[in-house]
Amino acid sequence: MYQNKKVLLIAGGGTLGTYTAKELLRLGAWVDVICPEEKTSDHPRLRFIRDYVSDTLLESLFAKTHYHGIVNFLHYPDENEYKRVHPLLMKNTDHLIFLSSYRVYANEQHPVREDAPRLHEAYPTEELLKEDTYGIKKALCEDYLFGERKGERWTIVRPVISFSSRRLDIVLNSRTQVLEHAESGKPLLLPSSVKSFGAGFDWAGNSGKLIANLLFRENAIGEAFTVYSGHGMTWGDVADAYIDETGVRVEWVSDSEYLESLPTSSNPVGRRVMWEYDRKFNRDIDGTKILSVTGLTKNDFATVREGIRAELDRLNWKKEN
Repeated sequence: MYQNKKVLLIAGGGTLGTYTAKELLRLGAWVDVICPEEKTSDHPRLRFIRDYVSDTLLESLFAKTHYHGIVNFLHYPDENEYKRVHPLLMKNTDHLIFLSSYRVYANEQHPVREDAPRLHEAYPTEELLKEDTYGIKKALCEDYLFGERKGERWTIVRPVISFSSRRLDIVLNSRTQVLEHAESGKPLLLPSSVKSFGAGFDWAGNSGKLIANLLFRENAIGEAFTVYSGHGMTWGDVADAYIDETGVRVEWVSDSEYLESLPTSSNPVGRRVMWEYDRKFNRDIDGTKILSVTGLTKNDFATVREGIRAELDRLNWKKEN
């Protein structure tokens, strides 16, 4: 199904794109990746196109190559910009995957399935619609696909928080903050209110593998999928995994103490929205749909602890005994 298929990853130089490309290569596809970063291919079927995404670039690529599949990792803060570019993408591929997010879901269904109410449906407040420039915008792009573009050959993917060496996430902490606390011995404060909540959390290697395995599947066309391998974990479980693998000290505190402990943000409004309309929610995810369509099982994926260990190895980071 994948042998000699040509796939374009738009804005695919990041973590999810890297792991999606890796799985596509394993499956036998040829992969082109558009990204602004300087990257060198280590595989004969992998090509990096160092550039920013533009209509001119896309039209030039499409004039030379028919891509059997396109995975679009680009985020569109203005849904009208996506509506403008979508016809060009759809015209030049057999299967288009649009990257949405699990953050489109409201906190109304547990466990969370693909038919769960979304934020703008459950909480249509003016404040949320104005301030959430991520989850709401993803949902509006989804509405465009489900509505005006119904019947076309697209698939929506909604990845959960996908950690990697670039971002070792836990609740609102990201980047290298876990390792900085492990090295300094200073306790990492976490909010006790969400300790028993589903984290909506997975290794990026698992997420990329799932996205790749949705391509070219007829029963994925016109559908939305939460990208999740099924290793259900609470934030308490995630903390325990980081403690075991890094030696970081954790203290569970009140919400106010936790939020005050966070580093200064360049986007305080975005952080507040993420806290109020995502991290405070119970993200107990049901991954049945994507596993059924891809034919994979939970045993085909690394555990979260194995993923953390792999990313620490990539960083050449060693736990102090």
